[in-house]
Amino acid sequence: MTTSDAAAPDHPDRSTVRSLLRLWPYVRPVRARLFCAAFVAVVASCLALVFPLILKWMVDGPVTGHDPAGVWLGALYLLLLGIAEAVLFGLRRWLVARPLAGVEAAMRADLYRHLQRLPVAFHDRWASGQLLSRATTDLMLVRMFLAFPLTFLLVNAVTILSGIAIMLAQQWTLGLVLLAPAVPVMVVCWLFERRYSEVARRAQDQVGDLTTVVEESVLGIRIIKGFGRHRSQARAFRELSRTLRGTELAKARLLASIWGVIVTLPEFAIGTALVLGTIQVADGRLSAGTLVAFLSTALALRWPVDSIGFLLAMSQEAATATERYFEVMHATPESDGTTTVAAAATVPAARESDGEGGLRFHGVEFRYPDAPADAPPVLARIDLHVRPGESMALVGATGTGKTTLTALVPRLHEVTSGRITLDGRDITGMPREELRELVAVAFEEPTLFSATVGENVLMGAPGTAGRAELDRALSVAQADFAHTLPQGTGTQVGEQGLSLSGGQRQRLALARAVVGRPRFLVLDDPLSALDVHTEAAVEAALRRVLAETTALIVAHRPSTVLLADRVALISDGRIAAVGTHHELLRTHAEYAHLMSGAEEDGR
Repeated sequence: MTTSDAAAPDHPDRSTVRSLLRLWPYVRPVRARLFCAAFVAVVASCLALVFPLILKWMVDGPVTGHDPAGVWLGALYLLLLGIAEAVLFGLRRWLVARPLAGVEAAMRADLYRHLQRLPVAFHDRWASGQLLSRATTDLMLVRMFLAFPLTFLLVNAVTILSGIAIMLAQQWTLGLVLLAPAVPVMVVCWLFERRYSEVARRAQDQVGDLTTVVEESVLGIRIIKGFGRHRSQARAFRELSRTLRGTELAKARLLASIWGVIVTLPEFAIGTALVLGTIQVADGRLSAGTLVAFLSTALALRWPVDSIGFLLAMSQEAATATERYFEVMHATPESDGTTTVAAAATVPAARESDGEGGLRFHGVEFRYPDAPADAPPVLARIDLHVRPGESMALVGATGTGKTTLTALVPRLHEVTSGRITLDGRDITGMPREELRELVAVAFEEPTLFSATVGENVLMGAPGTAGRAELDRALSVAQADFAHTLPQGTGTQVGEQGLSLSGGQRQRLALARAVVGRPRFLVLDDPLSALDVHTEAAVEAALRRVLAETTALIVAHRPSTVLLADRVALISDGRIAAVGTHHELLRTHAEYAHLMSGAEEDGR
């Protein structure tokens, strides 16, 4: 999904300055060093304007008076000024390098922390490449802006104004000639800023799309190779690359056009001033030293003026990068549940009256946040009670909402209406950290991280868990194969755990769910990738775990259903029947049909 599909808004009236001011909270802690660096840079730049004054003194004094000693003295002054300018610019770099690296690191850390707190629905909408480009390319552009354009837009402005004042003081008529291009240059800069901001935004969004394609191709390399789709993937990549290339060329054309104006008009003005000044020297109305100083000052201002184009371009790219960064940072994170604690405080009293704990769904309804208003809910009026210490299997045809229902328990999604309670406590009144310590989840599609086997499994346990808990969890999940890996449980499993088989990944995910001895266990078809013999061994060990917890298990196979004390049949987003496996086989035709199909698939 591209940014245009996700959440990238248009900003026709965006203010570059307003966008960049959003960086102030990150810049504030290092503002003293940045202000100091800017002051040092201004002093260093203004020193360059002293050179023409020394040249004027040398030409009108020692050169005209044929005084070699005076020329050498002037040369010494120029050398000392050059050394001072170089030292000051070096000091500026030293002042900004460390704090700006810290600003970039702080922004990246905040972005990563915020991404962990955003709801699953956000990650469903956003392409991973778009998020990755914001954490890398965009933050690099922000750091480059803070390091260079932010300072030199100020430095160059001060230098240009000081230089113009010096030239007007030396010969005001020639100064007015050099000021003539100022108005057209400002108009061109204004037009450039508006057009370049649009192209810069488009280019950075396209970088995110390209990053997504590369990431998906790397993660899905087995599929690409298995189906021989490398050519179609290459074509898709080339198309995106060609589009990005076109956008980058558009940026280059805009930059070339403003440079053409910014360089040509001042050069024409300098040439005109040179001709007029030479005539005045010939007429005796202007000293040669004054003309040399005037032209030297004008040439010293060439770099500050010529750099306006790419400084504005870098500022526009940084403003766009800042917008893209805060688009994610302003996304609403998951609430911690404390806002509903007062409402949830009434639940224990109700529990005392009915004497029921465990896991309970009270009239739960759910629809996805981006679903059309007239779309039917995925889940409607779910009333279900899993008693304390009981295991309940959740059975239904594909697409009936089983996985969605299980995702509501750890609040990966929020219920649209109704409520869910754990031992009588409304889960929306519990801090998420506490809720997810009580509830452990194993998903049908197991996800492993680029870490060791032990680290992946112990991710599901409190920080105090050790070797004994790890070995127990591996034993329950029949994942003892981990001990036979090259470095045992210290073996790196690789990105996404793709160095392991599907069954091995699923067993490690199951071990991760049970390692912390959770009070509530939610298993989404946890044995689907196992062979019959391994499944039987896992089920035997899992029975002991289920005896100590309250569990909700999505099941498709009769053997998995038999792990549960009772079964809930879900049909079209509603609970159609609840009972034991044998009761539902006798009394409910849909359930009998599902189980008979599962048995056929098993054979």
